[in-house]
Amino acid sequence: MPKLRNIKLILEYDGTFYHGWQKQPDVPTVQNLLEDSLFHLFGQKTKVVAAGRTDAGVHATGQVINFTTDASIPFLAIKPALNSYLPKDIRVKKAKEVSSSFHAQKSALNRLYRYIIYQGSFLPPFYRHFVWWIPFNLEIDKMRRASQFLTGEHDFSSFEGQGSPSFSSRRKIEKITLLKKRRSIIVYIKADSFLYKMARNIVGTLAEVGRGKMPASQLRAILEARDRRAAGPTAPPQGLCLVRVRYEYWI
Repeated sequence: MPKLRNIKLILEYDGTFYHGWQKQPDVPTVQNLLEDSLFHLFGQKTKVVAAGRTDAGVHATGQVINFTTDASIPFLAIKPALNSYLPKDIRVKKAKEVSSSFHAQKSALNRLYRYIIYQGSFLPPFYRHFVWWIPFNLEIDKMRRASQFLTGEHDFSSFEGQGSPSFSSRRKIEKITLLKKRRSIIVYIKADSFLYKMARNIVGTLAEVGRGKMPASQLRAILEARDRRAAGPTAPPQGLCLVRVRYEYWI
């Protein structure tokens, strides 16, 4: 009887033309295309599990997935073979055979997302799919002060998108870092996991602080409200990218 193997992949993709990660009927998603490519490779249906479900238009440089198969193809051949079937805006960066206990979602310790805001009167056309363009300068120091209220374990209901499938709104943000690089503000958010649209709702709220629409201290009251209406708008998807997923050990 063929041995059942557990395969881990690290993916990078440009999410511009996809309706997010999760499989859906009649629309292109990253999961749809990956599972179709695995069918071409193995000749059998293969279901994959992802570390995080990125939304429509959101990108990834370090999405982690795993799947099981009894196919005998060497894991070293999986990366080039899959990349020959996948579209050019979805790439397998690494492939590895791992322990049967590894689960891309449940084994993850934390996820790191990056969001890029581009400031200025002119948006270079090559940036349009990867940044949120705001045609004036935000006050990054105020945004940094506001972000400090969000670190630690909290109920993030105020930053949870409508229709979230989560049973609990408690999450732990380990760190939020805001960097200024020329015309861009780069926001890194590292948390144990994220609620639906949580990262984008946080960035949208921090931008309101940067605009001077709300004081930094209001973030405390927004958290305590546990009401999505208390927070700022949802930042657009194209500025967001899943950068890295960390596990207890790499196997």
